[in-house]
Order: sequence, then structure tokens, then C-alpha cells
Amino acid sequence: MNEPIYLYRGEVFYFKSSPLESKDCYCYFSDGLLVVSEGKIVETGAYEDIKDRYPGASLTDYSGKLLMPGLIDSHVHYPQSEMIGMYGRQLLDWLNEYTYPTEEAFSNPEYAERVARLFVNELFRNGTTTCMAYATVHKESVNALFSVASDYNMLMMTGKVLMNRNAPQALTDTEESGETDSRELIETWHKKGRNLYVITPRFSITSTHGQLISAARLHEEYPDTYIQTHLSENKNEIDSTLSLSPECSDYLEVYERAGLVTNRSVFGHCIHLSDSECRRMAEAGAIIAHCPTSNLFLGSGLFDMQQANRINIQTTLATDVGGGTSLSLWKTMAESYKVQQLNGYSMSVFESLYKCTLGTARALQLDDKIGSFEKGREADFIVVDCMATSSLQMRKNYLERNGKWNLENKLFGVQTLGDDRNILATYVAGKLVYLSDACNHQETGM
Repeated sequence: MNEPIYLYRGEVFYFKSSPLESKDCYCYFSDGLLVVSEGKIVETGAYEDIKDRYPGASLTDYSGKLLMPGLIDSHVHYPQSEMIGMYGRQLLDWLNEYTYPTEEAFSNPEYAERVARLFVNELFRNGTTTCMAYATVHKESVNALFSVASDYNMLMMTGKVLMNRNAPQALTDTEESGETDSRELIETWHKKGRNLYVITPRFSITSTHGQLISAARLHEEYPDTYIQTHLSENKNEIDSTLSLSPECSDYLEVYERAGLVTNRSVFGHCIHLSDSECRRMAEAGAIIAHCPTSNLFLGSGLFDMQQANRINIQTTLATDVGGGTSLSLWKTMAESYKVQQLNGYSMSVFESLYKCTLGTARALQLDDKIGSFEKGREADFIVVDCMATSSLQMRKNYLERNGKWNLENKLFGVQTLGDDRNILATYVAGKLVYLSDACNHQETGM
């Protein structure tokens, strides 16, 4: 029995390579067709070239709207969703005043499930279809997020936070219990459906060397898991880290000595890295998650994208809610552009978008599954209205009058002025999981 085929008409856009490596880095069809069956991409191309191959297939017409792969958030704290935008001075004060008290509530499975569901639906409303999220120290928090994501067949990456020092007693585990709980969660959830487990020591201040080693031991036992932690976010954090590890010459060495710097390790922030640390990260294949709204909000500093690009470190963009101030990766791209402007680097919209789609998928070794519209990829995609606001429409009219309206200017406008209002629909594994009230698409048979 043949599986049903679904057709989506609109402007089709996706990356096929990095804009840092080639100008011919993307595919774009101004009147395109996306063909989906069994939750996967069958093909894409020009509407007129493809439409006659699928007589009788269901057609959803998003003409004039942009169809592109779903956005990927590589660093976000789902338990902090409700404490977004809290005044808290800088990082360490903010953790103690807001983060830790908030996270204590996640020992309650019903509470954890409620926040997880709100979080996942907010991701969809903002066009994010995959994320690498921190849970809390509680197993219940991990179970809740994986369970909710599974309801939507979403590709979810998360794990239990490991903390055995310098945190409230209600949020600390031990070296032994942290490893035991993590192993149990890995066995329960990793690679079950689209779930992937991330071993998660919060950062070296809250984990002893022994706990960091136990995290590395877990990764050695389950080598297709991931590792996530924080690195060089704040100067006081760096000073505190080195005072706890005086044998180390820099922050990265703390993780290197434990065996946590791998090609499946994602380090959040990385603002104050030396060239030596950058080179060692690049050699290991480690990944940076750049979190501009958080770095600005907490006054942590300005990440140097030019340095990362020069040394060829895999770099992604991330929201870092609740230090970050929005779950919108469009807003995150806008702030990243401004940060790099202050560093003297005018970052293109193609680089920004790549680092939220195919670039992140490649860094996470998931580009055979997500991040593009290549044949066989999982059909996680979004429908973007590039003219969702009067400001964007006025901008388009101006550019058209002056002969400067093109794809790059269109995308840059959404990056600079866009937010959740630009997301008309979100699909996960070929299924509609979010539809904006503003959407008036048409569904017909071919």
C-alpha cells in the first residue's frame, strides 16, 4: 500500500553547504514545491517541474511564503522558561537569586510536565523544531521533557544536570547518584524515538573533578550521547573556576583533564577564550553555542565570531533562555549581528541562518536527519511570512522602488525585525504542530 504524499507550495529555501566556504551555498525556488511522505522529504524543486508527478496528492498552498527547515536551538534551559527577563545583575548573582530557587520546583513531575509542555509549544510558535536543552538535577525534569517531545515526535536533546557542590542542597547530587541517575535516563530515553541524551555537568564551579570524570566515563560508555556545559561566560566565573582548579592554566583545561572536550561536546558562551583554547577546541571538534541575548542581558561580554571562524571552530547560535531574553532564533540572529558589528565584523544573514539550521545539524552530526531539504531528511520545516508586519512591508516597498529587493535583503529584514509573528506554521516529522491565527493557507488535491 502506497503511503500518502503531501505537497507544500511556496518559496523553498535551504542550505546545501556553508556560506563561509562557498557563495553557491543554498537552494532557492521562488515558486517551489516541497514533497513529503512518511514524515520525510521526498524531493524539492520548482513547482512547474514537479507538480505533475504527484496526481491526486494533497497540496497545501503557501504561495508567497517561505518554506525552510526548522530552526535548531543548541543551548537553552527549559526550567528557566518562567523566569525569563528577571533583573539579576550578572551571572553568579542571577543564578543564586533566580535560577536555583526556580529549579527546585522540578522535583514535582506534574509541575515539570506543565512547564515542559509550555516550553515545547513556545519553541514551535517561534519556529524551532529541535533543541539541546538543560533540564534540572531531578530525573523528573528529564522524563517530563522527553515525554512531551515524544508526543510530537520532536527531535529532543536533553539531560539531567550534574551538580555536587556550590549549589543549594535541594539541587545537589553526588558523584555516584549523578552517574547512576544519568545512566538510568540514558537507558530509558536515548535513541528511543527521536530522543537523544545529553550528559550535562552544569559547569565546573558546581561539579568536582571527580564528577566531571564520571560524566566523561558515561560518555565513553555511551559514545553516541552528547555532552553540554558552560565555558568562559563571565570573568568572575572564570576567576572562580581557576581558584577551584589552580593546577589548570585556563578554563578549558579543567574540562580537558576530565576528558570532556570531544567532537560531541557543546560549550555554551565561550566569550573570553584565548587563541590557545580556541585552537584546542577546534582540534577536538568541539562546538560553541553562541548566546547573544543572554550575553548582553547579563553583561557577560561580546563573543568574537571572527576568532571562531578564523580558527575554524564549529559555532552555532542559541537562545539560552532564561538568561537569554527570547526563544525566537530570529531575535537571536539580530542580536548576534549587533554583537559582531561592535567587534568590527558584519555577519551576513546567510551565515546567521546557516548557524541555526544546517550548520548546527552538521556540528551535532545530525545533518543526515535534519537541517536541510535533501532527500530522506526528516520533514521538520517552517512557513515564514517575510511581510508579517507593516514595517517589513514598508521596507520591501522601499527596496523594490530602488531596485534592491532580493532574497538576501528579504531574509535580513526578517532577521532584523522578525519574531514569532513571522512564523505561520511549524511542522515536525511532516505533522503540523503549530498554526498561526494569521495563516490563511489553502489545501487542495492535485
